[in-house]
Amino acid sequence: MPACYTDRTSVRAGETVTLFASSHLADCRLEIARVGAEREVVLVRAIHVGDHPTPPEADRNGCGWPEAARFEVGDDWRSGYYDLTLTDGDGQVGRHFLCVQAQRGEPGARAVLVLTTNTLHAYNYWGGRSAYCDVGALMSRRLGLADAMAGALGVLSAQRPISPMLLGAPPDMPRLVNLRKRGFEERSWAGADPAWSRAHGQSPYDGSAGYLNKWEHHFVRWAEGEGISFDYLTDYDLDADPAALDPYGVAILVGHSEYWSASQRDALDRFVLAGGRLAIFSGNTAFWKVRWEDEGRTLICHKWKGFEADPAAADDPSLGTHLWSHPTFDRPEAATTGLSFIFGGYHRLGMCAARGQGGYTVYRDRHWALEGCDLYYGDVFGDDVPLIGYENDGCLFGFDADGLPAPIARLGTPENLEIIALAPAAFAETPSPYRPLIPPEQLDIVATIAYGSASPAAQARVLRGHAVMAAFARGKGEVFNAGTTEWAHGLAANDPFVTRITRNVLARFGAMERTSAAIGQA
Repeated sequence: MPACYTDRTSVRAGETVTLFASSHLADCRLEIARVGAEREVVLVRAIHVGDHPTPPEADRNGCGWPEAARFEVGDDWRSGYYDLTLTDGDGQVGRHFLCVQAQRGEPGARAVLVLTTNTLHAYNYWGGRSAYCDVGALMSRRLGLADAMAGALGVLSAQRPISPMLLGAPPDMPRLVNLRKRGFEERSWAGADPAWSRAHGQSPYDGSAGYLNKWEHHFVRWAEGEGISFDYLTDYDLDADPAALDPYGVAILVGHSEYWSASQRDALDRFVLAGGRLAIFSGNTAFWKVRWEDEGRTLICHKWKGFEADPAAADDPSLGTHLWSHPTFDRPEAATTGLSFIFGGYHRLGMCAARGQGGYTVYRDRHWALEGCDLYYGDVFGDDVPLIGYENDGCLFGFDADGLPAPIARLGTPENLEIIALAPAAFAETPSPYRPLIPPEQLDIVATIAYGSASPAAQARVLRGHAVMAAFARGKGEVFNAGTTEWAHGLAANDPFVTRITRNVLARFGAMERTSAAIGQA
């Protein structure tokens, strides 16, 4: 099948993009379309593509293929996610993507959606390896899981295609959540339908990143159906341009915004402290610190090996790529987001809350986020979706004199955090007679970070977490955190509670207001 990539993935009108491609069949059709509630084709062109080998270590060093085509971003290309499809004579399709930004100084909306492209690059295993695993060796069964995970890369090239199932998930791709509770003495399972996975050659990592038919796409479909407009940026745009958020009053994160660079986080912190609103409809948010090099061509993401495997970190530990909660950085992610995956975890996945309710239990029923929701203390919502699943963020808490959960200010959790709703979650699978299904985490490191000890008791405590929905004021701004990757699936299911809460957040933050530019496009 053809494969392609571009010299960059975020552009503005009038800029030129270079496409690099390879195909066994030389004559191909390039189509570019904006994908929101509808698919809007903006360019179709016949191009001639050479057949180029994949060089060794393309996953680390890029492909270095020659130019196949150039095109200019049109003035009429609205800000959004653009799907690039390269189709050969046999109908085989290769994909890439572009984010089209609003014109500089001319935002089309008050709110901006920051596409979780760092997560996409970390999961991309085109050429064999990703930040997680030697996926090629795992899928070909040359290596077992433990050995394949040992082959994970810490230096990842953005100058290569992206794995097809990450970019082009079919509409019926199974979710990363068990849709029902585990039965009595039933073997545990993890999300995907095994028959579907075998039929489509799905890897264990294909559902965790990407736009099409995943979290961000579901959110955009819902928002555009509601008449809500916003502009688009990528994670790297916040890294490369400290002023990228300046034109906006609201920044929105959706799905799985797991990887943040220091410059990206600086931009978001400045934005909120100066009065911006941050709406997080994501889980596992800002868990890992990464670093971009070569003007966005190379992602440094050593994860658990973030200090010993990185020469730059040996000279300057602040450049290391590890957990944002690592004490070396003195900057836990909860200071920005209010919550952390360390105190949250998985739900309805493997043996992690395998019989969990799949929804939130309401505590602060009079909170502004629940206005008009017909929700009261002790109610559960989202369980039919299920809303709580895959990865979720939380915090430590106790109960105050009024019987309401109150945050414990540890690892950056703000004292003024308002906990609205809760659900149990687990950072890893509890030991059981069942085969573990979730790749093991470094519990000793996490326990030391969270509780100052790697003792068995501290590691066991890490396994007992909660998904938390919360909000807090920060500086002149405000943050709402839904605490779960699956929020957009609640919108896709037209869940009335999730829908109303989302409207409440966007209305309070001003995301439903449109500028004259946006009105002129309507």
